[in-house]
Amino acid sequence: MAQPIASDQKRIIERYLDEHDRIGTALADLEKELAGCALKDIRVKRLMTIGGVNAIVAVGVLAAIGDIGRFPSPGKLVSYFGLNPRVRQSGDRPVYHVRISKQGRSQARAMLVEAAWSIATQPGPLRAFFRRIKEKRGQQIAAVATARKLANLIWHILSKEEDYAWTRPALMQWKIRELELKAGSISRRGGNKPGSARD
Repeated sequence: MAQPIASDQKRIIERYLDEHDRIGTALADLEKELAGCALKDIRVKRLMTIGGVNAIVAVGVLAAIGDIGRFPSPGKLVSYFGLNPRVRQSGDRPVYHVRISKQGRSQARAMLVEAAWSIATQPGPLRAFFRRIKEKRGQQIAAVATARKLANLIWHILSKEEDYAWTRPALMQWKIRELELKAGSISRRGGNKPGSARD
């Protein structure tokens, strides 16, 4: 049989529930504002043309990068995210690579790795790359290698001001519609249900 909750404990629980609701409302407002900003930013839309990159990843990565002109090459951006493999050499022995440096922007790096896992489930050349590395060296290394390739790709997309060549229009349309709904757009009947673009 359940024990009755003491009145002082009830007050504490109610306080926590009120705080939970307040934070939930604040997060929903922030998400709505971010979605509205993302819809107006061509760079966000360009990065979203990559299969596994959603608005959150695009906005987070862009916030970390700032002006892409700060990075004269894709390698500089990869290093900034700490996705570059460290190099070891001892005496006359040949140079060899070890784990990534993990220097720089850890949150943006985590977002790129998370996007790499999503990319691994979607058709395209990046998934083929992920699978090739996975077969040789395992899925963890494949995810990091794909995140590194993704950082390279982001540099090219932002520097050349071009969309991803392998974009899937139906998926991109769905992503934009999701953003519109989060920004407060009126839902069209059946318009917010994922279709074949997500397969």
